[in-house]
Amino acid sequence: MLSRSHIDTVVRAALDEDAPWGDLTSQTLIPADAAATADLVAREDGVFSGGEVFAAAFTLTDSRIAVEVHAADGDGFAAGAVLASVTGPARGVLTAERIGLNFVQRMSGIATLTRRYVDAVAGTGARIADTRKTTPGLRALERHAVRSGGGHNHRFSLSDAVMAKDNHLAVLTADGQSIPDALRAAIAALPHTAHVEVEVDRLDQIEPVLAAGTGPRGVGTIMLDNFSLADLRAGVALIAGRTTVEASGGVSLETVRAIAETGVDVISVGALTHSARALDLGLDVRIALRG
Repeated sequence: MLSRSHIDTVVRAALDEDAPWGDLTSQTLIPADAAATADLVAREDGVFSGGEVFAAAFTLTDSRIAVEVHAADGDGFAAGAVLASVTGPARGVLTAERIGLNFVQRMSGIATLTRRYVDAVAGTGARIADTRKTTPGLRALERHAVRSGGGHNHRFSLSDAVMAKDNHLAVLTADGQSIPDALRAAIAALPHTAHVEVEVDRLDQIEPVLAAGTGPRGVGTIMLDNFSLADLRAGVALIAGRTTVEASGGVSLETVRAIAETGVDVISVGALTHSARALDLGLDVRIALRG
């Protein structure tokens, strides 16, 4: 998902936004022959993500800049750890600094929050997954960060799977068809590789969805949306392994363990990407004048 070409496209756009006609401050104040060394230093504990993206910010600014990343994506670290080192022309290092930090702070923040959710459900068998609640244009980066934290990805886009929510079902049954008949007709038109997920918000909606059929040519996942813990347990028992069971809504670090213990297979958490705090990482720069 996070290819080199995608990284370059996203980072170039960020650099163009930040310095469309160059870095006026560095060009004015920093001698052209000044060299810089810099360390990416953790100001707090966390989980690393975005090393390749961080490096691209510098190398795309000036190909003479060298970046050595000392941590792998997914590595935990403590405050004070040196996560990467940068050397090269000072103007380029200072121009790329903010963009490199923005990406690695954002991605490491997502990875760190995801790891907390993953740790919270350890031993239950439930997997933590993200949602499409991502920053426009940055989905691949943010979802890579979720994986760095030990989480899993939901469908990447609207093109990847069928996910029927209440509004979809309302349209589908507007001509008087039952939910099972409408779902069966829709599924029959799909290629055999397409996964189908249906969202329900009440227990009495589960049986009609199951009646449409399950397995490779039927409903593969049922999402239990905003269910109480008691209803989640009842829903899991009713579905009885015939589909994957996903829980969504009302998920926080305080509630996720109890949700996982109801027996659901997947817990989708929008907060992984829409509410993650940027991690406090700093770039300590040292500049040397030549001659």
